[in-house]
Amino acid sequence: MSKKDTDVKSPKGKQGSRSKAKIRMLRRFSQLFFFCLFMFLLFETEFRGTFGEGNADVVRLDYPVSIFLEMDPLVAFSTAISTHGVYNKVIWALVIIIGTIILGRFFCGWICPLGTLSHFFSSYKPEKKGKTRVNANHYKGWMSLKYYLLIAVIVMSIFTSLQTGIIDPIPFLVRSLTVSVLPTLNIAMRAGFDSLYATNIGALQFVADSGYYLFESNILSFKAQYFNWAWFIGLIFILVMLINRFITRFWCRAICPLGALMGLLSRWSIFGMEKDHSKCDDCNLCLLHCQGACDPQGNVPWRQAECHLCFNCEVECPQDVIRFKFFPNVGKENINIDPDWKKRKIIASAAAGAFALPILRSSTGLDRNFNSRVIRPPGSLDEKEFLARCIRCGECMKVCPTNAVQPTLLEAGLEAIWTPTLMMRVGACEYNCVLCSQVCPTGAIWKITEQQKLGQVDMDGNQLDEAKPIKIGTAFYDRGRCLPWTMAVPCIVCEEFCPTSPKAIWVKEEIVTKADGTEITVQQPRVDVDRCVGCGICEYVCPVQDKPAIYVTNIGETRSRTNQILLESGTYK
Repeated sequence: MSKKDTDVKSPKGKQGSRSKAKIRMLRRFSQLFFFCLFMFLLFETEFRGTFGEGNADVVRLDYPVSIFLEMDPLVAFSTAISTHGVYNKVIWALVIIIGTIILGRFFCGWICPLGTLSHFFSSYKPEKKGKTRVNANHYKGWMSLKYYLLIAVIVMSIFTSLQTGIIDPIPFLVRSLTVSVLPTLNIAMRAGFDSLYATNIGALQFVADSGYYLFESNILSFKAQYFNWAWFIGLIFILVMLINRFITRFWCRAICPLGALMGLLSRWSIFGMEKDHSKCDDCNLCLLHCQGACDPQGNVPWRQAECHLCFNCEVECPQDVIRFKFFPNVGKENINIDPDWKKRKIIASAAAGAFALPILRSSTGLDRNFNSRVIRPPGSLDEKEFLARCIRCGECMKVCPTNAVQPTLLEAGLEAIWTPTLMMRVGACEYNCVLCSQVCPTGAIWKITEQQKLGQVDMDGNQLDEAKPIKIGTAFYDRGRCLPWTMAVPCIVCEEFCPTSPKAIWVKEEIVTKADGTEITVQQPRVDVDRCVGCGICEYVCPVQDKPAIYVTNIGETRSRTNQILLESGTYK
């Protein structure tokens, strides 16, 4: 730090002990390690092989790609409230909770990948010097907003509407990178390599080949991915990152409900800051690099709930005023344990969460005029239970090998914003694939096997005499657009690609008359609704552009008892 960075400097200078400096370096290493681990797992949330024709193929990812979502305490807490149960690997979240109770908000300063990104972008904020920079790192009243947001989303969880994933940092980051940032980089890098290869210059083509070899097997997606509303999700992410240039760790200080939860848990921590106020000469060096705006300076209480345990203040303090230790002096002159919130605002936040639900559910979506084109991934729970578990993380979207799983905006109602749906014109649901169910961290998409999806065994693993595959919808023909039906043009593409056995699409030869009076024999396709599973391959390959002649709706889906075609056979009753 140069002399221009502050107005006042202690005559002793800023000489932290080597041991203290090592703690800060260890924290930086931890941030880098966990961020790289997070990105590695995100890149590995993809199947890069091909699906065989056999039904016995078992495809699984090699790494626990959802572990950061599973270790998120707010995800665990809110889903437990909304579902009255816990997901399979909640033990990871319990580890973080116990660690927070012992140490404080260590996750925010040492592990959280969004916190690390915010820290990085905050390092490049416009230069603030002296008092301006010191004042920027003082605690501000608006930083209590995150506690009120936490209360609102928890109240909504009580009424089985899980909205925490919209502003929880881990789902927010996974969704932003999956849907917008990584596809954008993917397309840009591919375009760059293709341009180099198109020059026909040997050296540049070698660079392009090397780039594809280096990135395609590790970073680039197996194929370019495109997502609905990617620009909007990306714009929100970029805006958050840009604000960090002006307000240090803006998300962490003002928005993050996970940080608020950890701030509440940290009130019981046995590790914290102890100050020797008599030594403080008000040099304010501690405030120059404070990440949490927790008021580390002397002569005021330390705000324990805001501290990210970055240890910058302890390293920078020239008078050895600040020390972190187990069982610190918790007197009022040293530590402010409780967060800065007001009783009236707490009540208002709870009321806002409660009153937001009727507003969200008054839009068409859940139970009323449900959009027939909202097709949930195979293994999804009934819509009410699905919305009580889905955290909008985008893992199912990232892992989908056909890019069929897309985020909704208002298609499923305002309450279901950013939840997954299949868009068959983008890609069909691979017949033998259950990857989306394997990566879902909260069980919104039930973990199923290939045999369960194909109806070879029931959900308990017992062999079935009669196949009852999992249906996500049913295909229907628009005969006014179908080539053999209305235009006397031979076409059996949908029947050829239908993956079920026996095929759900069958054809019947008919003699039709063309406009010039000539007769031609065509094979007119039909759908057997008992065999159709709604995979959408027929819709995907239909040669009729813009609006296909065959399309899938969610009617007949296995997950719902009411969204059924009531046939005389009683199949769906």
